[in-house]
Amino acid sequence: MGYHVVDSDEVEPDPDRPCTRRSLSDPAGLTQMAINRYTADPGEELPLAYHYHDDQEEAFYVLSGTLHVDTPEGTLEAGPNALLTVEPGSPQFAYNPADADEPVDVVAIGAPPSADDVHAYDP
Repeated sequence: MGYHVVDSDEVEPDPDRPCTRRSLSDPAGLTQMAINRYTADPGEELPLAYHYHDDQEEAFYVLSGTLHVDTPEGTLEAGPNALLTVEPGSPQFAYNPADADEPVDVVAIGAPPSADDVHAYDP
């Protein structure tokens, strides 16, 4: 058996990201899902590009602020305590708009984890 308690504030942010991303899977000893904590100031993006996954399901739980997610069908908004989910094959681009009043703080979970399961999407 294995148990881990991870203080996400103590995990170093990933370099070269458009916002602050802390990768929590490795410190938590997880191999079957990817968990990241994002903090995006107004005008910052969460992903590196508008994208979709072949197999990965994603869930974004908003801790504070309002997350905006562009999709081919329009923009979704999720505020504090909301869960926004994205099914495989569904293009999405998450961000905090430049005119936002505050940062957005989000926990993102993806399963199964895979660096090879991401594809750029050009709307």
